[in-house]
Formats: sequence, C-alpha cells, structure tokens
Amino acid sequence: MSHNMMRLAGQRYISILSRVWSGTAGAAKNSEDALRKTLQNKFPQAKNVVVSDISGGCGSMYEIYVETTEFKGLSTVKQHRLITETLKSEIKDMHGLRIHTSVPSE
Repeated sequence: MSHNMMRLAGQRYISILSRVWSGTAGAAKNSEDALRKTLQNKFPQAKNVVVSDISGGCGSMYEIYVETTEFKGLSTVKQHRLITETLKSEIKDMHGLRIHTSVPSE
C-alpha cells in the first residue's frame, strides 16, 4: 500500500471514529427508572422490581430482578421470556441484560 493510500485510510478511520464519538452517540438510551416503570406496568402485582445499570452508567448493560405472583407456575425460561418481550424495543440498544425472577413465598 502506498504512503498516500495509508494516509487516506487513516483519515477515513478517524472520520468514522469522530462520527461515532460525537454528539449523543455515547449517551444512555435507557434509564433504570424508565425500565422499572415499563416492568411495573407489565407486572402490576410485582412485589419487587429492581433495575440496576451495571455498565458503569452508560446504559448498555442492566441487571433486572422481578418478583411477582404472575410468574407462578411458569418455568424460569418462560419468566425470562416475558421480561425480554416486555423490554424488546429497549434491548435493541443494550449490549447485555442479566435477568433474575422469582415468585414471592406465601
């Protein structure tokens, strides 16, 4: 590769990085409160709904805990599927999600 081609490739790389890192590209698109409210609306009988940003504040990874009687009789997989279906549009912007569910003891 010639010197001019390498310089051009480097400029393109920097240009792409500039676009990625400028503006609100790095801002969190989700918030703990917004996710918690969405889950509370879906599961109105929930005893506990806890949402924690575990990405260091950038909003790319969350840990979620939902405890509700609405999960009674459902497998863990089905419980988690209900959470992911509820947050389907929000999950598109995340890198990861940890889900914990339970049924309250009576």
